[in-house]
Amino acid sequence: MSSLGGLDRALDSTKVTAFQSAIIGLCALTAMIDGMDTQAIGLVAPAIASDWQVPAAAFGPVFSSSLFSGLLGALVAGQAGDRFGRKPILMFSVFVFALGSLATPFTHSITGLLIVRLVTGFGLGGALPIIISITSEFSPKRLRLNIVALMYCGFPFGSVLGGVLAAQLIPRFGWASVFYIGGVVPLILLPTFALVMPESISFLAANGKRDKVAALSKRLGLQVGDLTVVPTSPQPRATVRRLFAEGRAMGTLLLWTTLFLSLLLTVFLVNWMPLVAHHAGLGIRSSVLGVAALNLGGIVGCFFIGWISRRFTSIVPIAIAYGLGGAAVALIGVVVQSGQILLTVAFVAGVLTVGSQMCAVALAASFYESALRSTGVGWALGLGRVGAVIGPLIGGVLIAQHVATPTLFLIAGTVSLGASAAVFGIARITRRRNPAQFFTTSAADQNPGTRLDRQPEPPLRIARR
Repeated sequence: MSSLGGLDRALDSTKVTAFQSAIIGLCALTAMIDGMDTQAIGLVAPAIASDWQVPAAAFGPVFSSSLFSGLLGALVAGQAGDRFGRKPILMFSVFVFALGSLATPFTHSITGLLIVRLVTGFGLGGALPIIISITSEFSPKRLRLNIVALMYCGFPFGSVLGGVLAAQLIPRFGWASVFYIGGVVPLILLPTFALVMPESISFLAANGKRDKVAALSKRLGLQVGDLTVVPTSPQPRATVRRLFAEGRAMGTLLLWTTLFLSLLLTVFLVNWMPLVAHHAGLGIRSSVLGVAALNLGGIVGCFFIGWISRRFTSIVPIAIAYGLGGAAVALIGVVVQSGQILLTVAFVAGVLTVGSQMCAVALAASFYESALRSTGVGWALGLGRVGAVIGPLIGGVLIAQHVATPTLFLIAGTVSLGASAAVFGIARITRRRNPAQFFTTSAADQNPGTRLDRQPEPPLRIARR
């Protein structure tokens, strides 16, 4: 076994290269495709309900099925990425959700749709922790929170693009066309992933691949003396138990809580807002564009909230945005019958809640060291997916009980307040030890005796064999 030292410092001392940009771009493209396919079932649900003559409430289990399997995919792929390498697990995940998407149009019942979405969701869930971990590892730590959050913006951008495409494709070519595009595109791109996407440099070092580490460091524009690769004793496997060791327990629980509540809210809005708006009298086109506005707001919010957080080297702006987002979500229930106003309010809600979610995902990537990163992000997203599973089911139960639309979205708004409280908790933990934990490389060295401690890194060199 070998270990890698000095990567964060080396990346922080150089500019972002074209190769790094290509890696991050491919991860963003994966997130975009993932976002398109994840949201697709909610976008086409009104058309399928009309085509199959089934009630809207019947889609609750379908919405939750891919999210449940996505939970399993995130947990399995996250740990598998740390153990077997991130590149092969990523390519397998992309292949699985591409095939699942292509199979969706061939279903003719709610049961068949549920089964196919289970398969698709496993691939979708498996890809996310890997691309987040890869982006985090190849980003300078001083910019990591922003870069990971912006990369993950590919997910809501895919949702926006999916919403716009669905609004155009469904009336002309039927709902099946959405899934054909969602399946063919990732299959076409797989060869590019195989040629361009590198393996985790830390994983290569841990497995004694010194030549590959040296070659990859040169492609990253690092000097020969930037890294240290030295033999070490075997390290314990990346397991969920280690996420609670060495003082990480409270931070882990708060991250899980944040993403649980955040994904519960987002998936609830994405899946039920089109149906609720359509039943309130809006056309399918306007109902679908409401989701596009929500996700477009998330992209804008990610830039804005991430910039403010970096400007003040604090994650408190994320918590504040979640709190304000609760009010915006509640307002959706009041304006759902007006197309133009709904688009505006959904956009604002997206800026505050979906934008905060992008930044919260980046927090998880920065919270764990490289050897635990895929596992930590995978479990954070996996527990978040539990919320994503519950959200549509709760929505289905409330709608079946004929809960008034304003009350429905008021309840959803309180969920955002809970996420706000969890992020404030994370900020409180880090404020006393190192407010810049998520923004600077030297944070750990400045706070001995805390959870952020790291062993002093050896001289920055590549050891000779």
